[in-house]
Amino acid sequence: MTNPYAWHNEQSKANFDEVYDLRDPRGYFEALGALDYRAPEHGRRIFPVLLSEIQSTGGPPKVLDLCCSYGVNAALLKHDLTLDDLYARYASRDLAGLSSEELATADATFYASHKKTSPLEVIGADSAANAVSYALRAGLLDAGSAENLEENEPTETLRRAACGAGLVTVTGGVGYVWQRTFERALSCIVNGPQSGGFGASHAPWVAAFAVRFVDYAPIAAVLARHGLATEKLSTRTFPQRRFENTGEREHVLRELDAAGIDPTGKEEAGWYHADLYLSRPVTEAPVDELLGASGVLDY
Repeated sequence: MTNPYAWHNEQSKANFDEVYDLRDPRGYFEALGALDYRAPEHGRRIFPVLLSEIQSTGGPPKVLDLCCSYGVNAALLKHDLTLDDLYARYASRDLAGLSSEELATADATFYASHKKTSPLEVIGADSAANAVSYALRAGLLDAGSAENLEENEPTETLRRAACGAGLVTVTGGVGYVWQRTFERALSCIVNGPQSGGFGASHAPWVAAFAVRFVDYAPIAAVLARHGLATEKLSTRTFPQRRFENTGEREHVLRELDAAGIDPTGKEEAGWYHADLYLSRPVTEAPVDELLGASGVLDY
């Protein structure tokens, strides 16, 4: 289960380690916004369609968001906001002079004023302890804990919180997290300490965006052991962010060439592009049909 993309992450990819675990998200949005990072916006549009389908079959409106960072996906799923709204907020001069604690208090008020009426519950897991703590203080996550599921078994805190979730989401973490994380996340949901409920007998759906040179097959094999069939959306890809420099772009182009993937109009034009993978216990309508019929891909 060794992660084959660890070298790329450490040597060839833009490094954002210093902004992933600050006491508040202003530096994160500044650094990622400079490269037009878009992955959470794609999740904002697509995940609600999946949740609606899950609920239509008796599943719960409960999400386990892996690599949740500062609760960005929770902010977009639970509130009437876009990713551009968040970029604008955290670049605001009005917030620049606030301490991290003052910002968390202001954020709690801000998000409460934009909360949707739907009963969605979002649980977060991320190795970045400061980021998870901020998301909890700001009221974005319903529960969450600092977890490195690649290296460690899940804590009892995560097991209790995640048990019975209907959907697992990952927007920007595949390649950083690998097979062990997915195996351990599924074990929390299906074999958590709570009795009864959806999680006691049903595996969740898993929706993950992964940059195109990543071979998702090893993760799909892990999910298959839990009875999940994995499909890749074939009708489009999703721009994730611009390359930081020429070296990053050239490395990705070499990886794509080795994998036999055509970068024309996508990575060749200067952007990482991601595929969407959807894993479900029963595949009724193909993912292309499911999302295509909703119109959610028309942007």
